[in-house]
Amino acid sequence: MFKLFKKKETQIVDTPKIPQHIAFICDGNRRWAEARGLPPLAGHKAGIANFEKLVDWFFAHGVTTITFFLFSTENWNRSQEEVDFLMDLFYTELDKNMKHALEKNLRYRVIGSRDRLPKKLAKKCDELEKTSAENTGGTVVFALNYGGQDEIVAAVNAAIEAGEQVDKDTFETYLDTGELLPIDLMVRTSNEFRISNFLLWKLAYAELLFLPEHWPDLVRSEKLWQYTLDEYAKRNRRFGGGKKANYSGRKK
Repeated sequence: MFKLFKKKETQIVDTPKIPQHIAFICDGNRRWAEARGLPPLAGHKAGIANFEKLVDWFFAHGVTTITFFLFSTENWNRSQEEVDFLMDLFYTELDKNMKHALEKNLRYRVIGSRDRLPKKLAKKCDELEKTSAENTGGTVVFALNYGGQDEIVAAVNAAIEAGEQVDKDTFETYLDTGELLPIDLMVRTSNEFRISNFLLWKLAYAELLFLPEHWPDLVRSEKLWQYTLDEYAKRNRRFGGGKKANYSGRKK
């Protein structure tokens, strides 16, 4: 493993600084499979396993919202075999999440355009959101057929259609993600150092963490989960101000 797992760096940090909204760019499924001599599709299956344990762990440690970037507007350019496999995989996972939402009192949201999604998957997204809408134990967000620029353009057009001259706060209400907390920590796996058109508005003041591990490794590793919280606790977030950050007063 990398040097980040030296003993002195993996000790739990005793601090109340917990990110309220963590966003994950789930990268490296195919590379994980290739490194093990497996077909690429096996990496996707491994990457979606254990989601519920990861979610439960972070919520138990004080996180209130988790967003996963699963399929971008650009991912349609992949092979038809891979796209079809992913759509079926997402449908199966969302079906499982229905039970999880009820058991754990979790609210699920699916962001991104549903126009190109298979009808049964789009219907399942609607069903999951409706079933869990009143739950209060934490919010899980799946980004499917999502692009940050598309979200902003759609919000601009909606504001124009409404004939409203907007400021920052009112514009945010037109965003698909408008009611979500701003992102405190964005984590991307597989040694990719980009944000790739992900939640551009909500990332405005996010802390960024890039990990060498592929997503199937992170989704299984409580050690890595703890590392993300420890790393966040070391950051000094100033939001454009002085040395002492103000962690209170953020919108809820």
